[in-house]
Amino acid sequence: MGRDEQTVEPPSLALLAAEGRGFLDIPALIAVAAPLLATAPRGQRHPVMVLPGLGADDRSTLAIRSFLEFLGYQVHGWGRGRNVRAPDADLAAVVARVLELEKQGGSKVSLVGWSRGGIIAREVARQIPAAVRMVITLGSFAAPGASNVRAIWRLLTGQKYQPPTAERISRLAQPIPVPSTSIYTRTDGVVAWRACLEQEGGECENVEVNTTHLGLGFHAPALWVIADRLAQPAGTWKPFRAPPQVGIWFPTATRRD
Repeated sequence: MGRDEQTVEPPSLALLAAEGRGFLDIPALIAVAAPLLATAPRGQRHPVMVLPGLGADDRSTLAIRSFLEFLGYQVHGWGRGRNVRAPDADLAAVVARVLELEKQGGSKVSLVGWSRGGIIAREVARQIPAAVRMVITLGSFAAPGASNVRAIWRLLTGQKYQPPTAERISRLAQPIPVPSTSIYTRTDGVVAWRACLEQEGGECENVEVNTTHLGLGFHAPALWVIADRLAQPAGTWKPFRAPPQVGIWFPTATRRD
């Protein structure tokens, strides 16, 4: 089942109501996980742009960006304020910014997108694959009706949510021409986890963690996966496998013996 699956139901109201527990990842990140995260893989210094989710701005990705700066990357927010505009309204500006960062940094740009930010990141990579090193998404999706976005959109904008057309959904669901990793959680209360799954094969993969949609940007295992993926040498790729020191954070399928 992948991103183009049109029969995926949205998460239950119980899962949506439990989203707040994801913020418990913040004190856990500071008090418990920080020593392990300090040992996370480091790779070649290159530009990394982090894109926020629906209704959020660069403040929401501060934990991700601070961690990646600590690891030595050239980290950038998306610089577009709150992510509340119509689909594709920000795409041209983000494409231009990625091309600028590539030129300034002298190397391809990696994109990390949370929820709706992940959809934008994937479309940027589709437009300018020669400028994008990889795309990493957190709780991102493309299946219609597979999220609670309708209610959230109305709350944020006061406007009626216009669902994407079948043609747009089909386009969004197609694999992108750069390495991609989808980080998802089965207890996501905003986006149905099945709708977050990449069509695996080639240089595409899915990595499961255990948090909520709102917790993904503060969740130590998710941060480790981002670091591990970014640390891969340019032009190489292999599936994520958790090393023994953090194996307890992940389902058995993602552990490295």
